[in-house]
Amino acid sequence: MALVLHTYKGNKGAEKALIAAEYTGVQINVPDFEMGVSNKTPEFLKMNPIGKVPVLETPEGPIFESNAIARYVSRLNGENSLNGSSLIEYAQIEQWIDFSSLEIFASIFMWFGARIGYMPYSVPSEEAAIAALKRALDALNTHLSSNTYLVGHSITLADIITVCNLSLGFTTIMTKSFTSAYPHVERYFWTVINQPNFKKVVGDVKQTEAVPPVTSKKAAQPAKAKEEPKKKAAPAAEAPKPVEEEEAPKPKAKNPLDLLPPSPMVLDEWKRLYSNTKSNFREVAIKGFWDMYDPEGYSLWFCDYKYNDENTVSFVTLNKVGGFLQRMDLARKYAFGKMLICGAEGPFKVKGLWLFRGPEIPKFIMDEVYDMELYEWTKVDISDEAQKERVSQMIEDAEPFEGEALLDAKCFK
Repeated sequence: MALVLHTYKGNKGAEKALIAAEYTGVQINVPDFEMGVSNKTPEFLKMNPIGKVPVLETPEGPIFESNAIARYVSRLNGENSLNGSSLIEYAQIEQWIDFSSLEIFASIFMWFGARIGYMPYSVPSEEAAIAALKRALDALNTHLSSNTYLVGHSITLADIITVCNLSLGFTTIMTKSFTSAYPHVERYFWTVINQPNFKKVVGDVKQTEAVPPVTSKKAAQPAKAKEEPKKKAAPAAEAPKPVEEEEAPKPKAKNPLDLLPPSPMVLDEWKRLYSNTKSNFREVAIKGFWDMYDPEGYSLWFCDYKYNDENTVSFVTLNKVGGFLQRMDLARKYAFGKMLICGAEGPFKVKGLWLFRGPEIPKFIMDEVYDMELYEWTKVDISDEAQKERVSQMIEDAEPFEGEALLDAKCFK
């Protein structure tokens, strides 16, 4: 029989095994499942007497507990990189699995679970959970400051389980203002969660914008409702009309950049010129750029990645830059960018050039795109011919660039 995973859709515990299956080529069937119904049947309770999910049904018998299921799936097709290449790597993978489950996930669940009413809420308990989570994230951040992955130089089961555990926090309660204190954790999470084998299972992941409010246990007061005279209830029925007026769609607030004085430089015209120039690039596109450039309405910026010593693996570095460009999508109307990945071998250097509407880097980009703080930003002085020439070379993907080969060059337009 094929493997069957019993779980409801979106169960982050089940995602561990499904992602591991993508890496190992294991086939897993996930039938329709209704929590509160499917897990109460005699057949299910025979597999897991306490009725919790996920449960993996195998030819040899059932397995419950998400980490155990993920371990089984990771080993089912024999030896592979998910479990390390030595005894010490295997032990370190197990170490990080335990750490992320007991220190990170447990603290996230205590914080989030109490707020949504899954367990009693109290301020001291919440403060203790947040303090424990910060302590764990600080330790993880330190480790990731000098490591791309938790163990070795490729994704292991430790990364799969840790990122799934972190995902609960990033998507429900850990806002950008909270996670910005841990830039290496942020870089790690978004790099790994956007890997193809992860995205096949979890899709596009978005960070929560707000901490959920505490669910009130005192919201319903049926006794008081019965004591109110029926005549007093009548005016409440007339409320819908003003409510509808209050909830009418409001005009969307304009981006402050749309309120800037008009610029003679039309960004879309430059992007078309860049895309359509197939030969004589320096004479046509670069000359055209400087003819169009409006230093009053736009600004140019160099960026240099702060942690190039981490960029030891080519595909990881390319994915890191690709993720950054994806998250810059909100700025497409106001920006043009070039990102160069330099070096014939690791560690690779990541350097960029960005054109932004306005005299400074737009605030909404700094606020929304966490990658921005992973780079050093320097405003281009176009009166300096050397800087101006560097801009031209970056736009045209000049190679070698500053004495180094280009691993790749990516364009944001």
